[in-house]
Amino acid sequence: MTQAPAAHARRPQLVAPAGSLAALRTALQHGADAVYLGLRDATNARNFGGLNFSEDDIRTGVAEAHARGAEVLFAINTFAQMGHVDQWRRAVDAAAALGADAVIMADPGLIAYAAQRHPSLRIHLSVQGSATHADAIELMREQFGIRRVVLPRVLTVTQIAKLARQTDIELEVFGFGSLCVMAEGRCLLSSYATGDSPNNKGVCSPAHAVRWDEHDGTMHARLSGILIDSYGPGEPAGYPTLCKGRFTVEGERGYVLEEPTSLNAISLLPTLIDIGIAAIKIEGRQRSPRYVADVVGVLRAAIDDACRDPKRFAPRQEWQAALGRHAEGDQVTQGAYERPWR
Repeated sequence: MTQAPAAHARRPQLVAPAGSLAALRTALQHGADAVYLGLRDATNARNFGGLNFSEDDIRTGVAEAHARGAEVLFAINTFAQMGHVDQWRRAVDAAAALGADAVIMADPGLIAYAAQRHPSLRIHLSVQGSATHADAIELMREQFGIRRVVLPRVLTVTQIAKLARQTDIELEVFGFGSLCVMAEGRCLLSSYATGDSPNNKGVCSPAHAVRWDEHDGTMHARLSGILIDSYGPGEPAGYPTLCKGRFTVEGERGYVLEEPTSLNAISLLPTLIDIGIAAIKIEGRQRSPRYVADVVGVLRAAIDDACRDPKRFAPRQEWQAALGRHAEGDQVTQGAYERPWR
């Protein structure tokens, strides 16, 4: 049983990923205030084989979440494909019929459909919508009545605080998970190399484009034939993505665009709470229930501590160790929160 936060500190909602019913239940058991999920089809930006939900699973998940006082946020966060818009509209109808508390969406046409067809359904603007300034957020509020915006991971804390002063729309930010320097879901590097949109395929490096081969003890990772990285004997091998590959430039080999690392913002929780952030989101619907258990458990404890006594808050060593075990490349960063992208 967690202690209630101090009256002056508004506790942000802890939003956890659910790539399966097992992950949803794990998130609820470890203290998530909300879970986000999607269908097993192209309407969902994490459309991986073996993951996601049938409508029956969502119905079960909604009932279990509501029984615990938690919410279910339904991700319909891809952009509808020409000639197949009805599939996306059916997903919106399903979200309303299954009792979802909100839909997470980016496509303005679909958002318009949701607002008109289901006016009582809360709409959250997805991070895929790339709203990074007040005018963009206010336009979506005026046109479609959005209630929350998930901010891209390219804003500093100072910029987020400025946004909070300029809009009454709820702001949701990422607290932990994979980090990307590209516009969310619109990586042209991946699209060029693989022929697939990261938004529609749910991954920067679709499995059909990934190849591994070994020569003389060296493991080579390739994406559509492009050599992304090479690993010596016993060296941990990461999943090949173009932006996190090691390349030789002017005779020097290294990470040219981005070094594998994960976002970890728990040291910033008192600041984010003071700004008035409505929700802290954990990335990772493609990750295991073990990841969900560990990360949700840490964020639950950290948010509660930060709300109880923000001036004395400090991340515990065991929290950082637990998060570090799930970090990409075994490294963490505060990313753009502490400084802007250059």
